[in-house]
Amino acid sequence: MISGKEGSYDHKTYGDISLSYLDYLVGGGDHYGQDYIRLVDKEFGKVGRIFEWCAGPGFIGFSLLASGLCDSLCLADVSEVAGDACHDTARRNGLEDRVDVYVSDGLKDIPESESWDLVIGNPPHSGTDKELHWGPELIYRDLGWKVHEDLYTNVGKFLAPNSQVIIQENKNLSSSADFAQMIETGGLGDVRTTDNDLHDDIYYIWSSPSS
Repeated sequence: MISGKEGSYDHKTYGDISLSYLDYLVGGGDHYGQDYIRLVDKEFGKVGRIFEWCAGPGFIGFSLLASGLCDSLCLADVSEVAGDACHDTARRNGLEDRVDVYVSDGLKDIPESESWDLVIGNPPHSGTDKELHWGPELIYRDLGWKVHEDLYTNVGKFLAPNSQVIIQENKNLSSSADFAQMIETGGLGDVRTTDNDLHDDIYYIWSSPSS
């Protein structure tokens, strides 16, 4: 293990990428989040630049990069510890010219120069104050869906032509109706849902810039 600012990193290997993480940063990206590989390969093949929102240590983004499904990667999370882990992975694997990492409260600290062909994410799945035994609250709770609202309100300015926003949610804790108004307000449309093949409770909600 390698020592990080908050402890010692464990590692997972995706292709030729060794990913650094800490146990309490794990929120499903290493499990059902890996279904993105199937989805992106089937629907798009290789894309230019992927943004992983609420990235944690980047399980999804780095696995897509390792699978050859994007040219470059942008990762953002509100947690400085998660950002440190992402930086460690990029540095150790010689990916600093292909991977940008931002510690950001939502999209607030993302440079306006960013442009994404695909936005993905496994965000907190609960919009209520009900306690869930899923680790730290930061992993599972988005009270009032404020973090989601920030994404859908602001993501449009970062989207390249013909881009897509495809986010994982939990069927037991939300439906597409919870996000419909914020998606519309953000200038996105073509909203639909599909299933996750690795976990029956997880679904994807798709949206894209309205023409």
